[in-house]
Amino acid sequence: MADTPILEDGGKKISGEIISVRGSVVDVEFPETLPPIQSLIRSGQDDKILIEVATHLDEKRVRGIALNATAGLYRGDHAWTLSDPLKAPVGKALLGRMFNVFGHPIDGMDMPSEIDYRSIHQPPIELARRITTEDVFFTGIKAIDLLVPLERGGKAGLFGGAGVGKTVVITELIHNMVGKHKGMSIFCGIGERCREGEELHREMGEAGVLPNTVMVFGQMNEPPGARFRVGHTAMTMAEYFRDDLNQDVLLLIDNIFRFIQAGSELSGLLGRLPSRMGYQPTMATELAELEERISSTSEAAITSIQAVYVPADDLTDPSAVHTFGHLSASIVLSRKRASEGFYPAIDPLQSRSIMLQPRILGERHYQVAREVRRTLATYEELKDIIAMLGLEELSREDRKTVYRARRLERFFTQPFFTTTQFTGLEGKLVDIEDTIDGCERILNDEFSEHPESSLYMIGAIGEATV
Repeated sequence: MADTPILEDGGKKISGEIISVRGSVVDVEFPETLPPIQSLIRSGQDDKILIEVATHLDEKRVRGIALNATAGLYRGDHAWTLSDPLKAPVGKALLGRMFNVFGHPIDGMDMPSEIDYRSIHQPPIELARRITTEDVFFTGIKAIDLLVPLERGGKAGLFGGAGVGKTVVITELIHNMVGKHKGMSIFCGIGERCREGEELHREMGEAGVLPNTVMVFGQMNEPPGARFRVGHTAMTMAEYFRDDLNQDVLLLIDNIFRFIQAGSELSGLLGRLPSRMGYQPTMATELAELEERISSTSEAAITSIQAVYVPADDLTDPSAVHTFGHLSASIVLSRKRASEGFYPAIDPLQSRSIMLQPRILGERHYQVAREVRRTLATYEELKDIIAMLGLEELSREDRKTVYRARRLERFFTQPFFTTTQFTGLEGKLVDIEDTIDGCERILNDEFSEHPESSLYMIGAIGEATV
């Protein structure tokens, strides 16, 4: 663990004593004054163990959550606090660097100079200052741009179970968007593998976008307190770029479910009764505290893309349901489509976006997207009949619909830049006009003579060969 963060004096130093240590839960007695909730208590050798006050037990005792390992902490150890919260570093000097929840560098370099510190617990901006835009963030990924367009200053979620490609899609979005994104990018890894963090850091360095990016990690092996607060640290950094420098921020979070999971672990450690399906009773509040800070002002916007792990592929799981409510676009990844080799495995019928409106996108884009959805939905309904009776038993019109749908499914596949080393296929960035044109021509049966395989893993429709 690096040195204790340099913090501004938050007031009088209050001394106390550790009276209980149970894993990450630490009880501390303060004979004189109780520190407020969310204060940071320091204890252990060289004051390296940091504990955040979670609740007041009585007029002299507090119960806190350790943000790092409690090994070496004993009953009777001295503890002290300035009644101030955990503070995160902010400033332009953070760009190109990688930090942990405390704001310590984890990239092997020294702490940057010329930085300020701010509390990680900030209220959302007032409703009067918020604005909603109707600007679309095009990504170069066909299925997303046509059917689930992303909002500038909005929140988009990538929902999927284990192994369906959430991290692959999010790294592709980073590749496609960070390069042309005018503002800053902040990547927040919550409870993810250190291998993914190392790969992402290396790839962003190779792509030349690291100088405009800050990376914050609370890794899978860290205590639940660190995983629970790392999102707040990243948000504080993002708010500095939005409010102080008036720069647009692209905030990428992988994975928001790990934030909920860390909260669930802490809730159990604190002895709270679990709610539905074992989640913490405070889940909705905790998620809203983080999500409501992601918003836009008239000067700048924070656009967020979040990966959301879905336990057992169940979209009715409380963690997924609560996250859905905060998002302007929900991209659902399907295990069935992944097993059929359709990558990215986006489910066009379950994914949705509030930006899919004719007045925002234009009539042509909207009508093509509707017709694509209708064609794919009809094909889904006909699958049972095809399985039982065969394709020949369908009417001529239904057969045409099936042929169009199968070609559209293949056209929505796309080779990614971030998977070139695995697939050997060079990545493709597809303009929205090319995507609309390709879908329109498939719907008009212009490719009925082409084999379906000619549309698989291509970019624009002009690459299809007979």
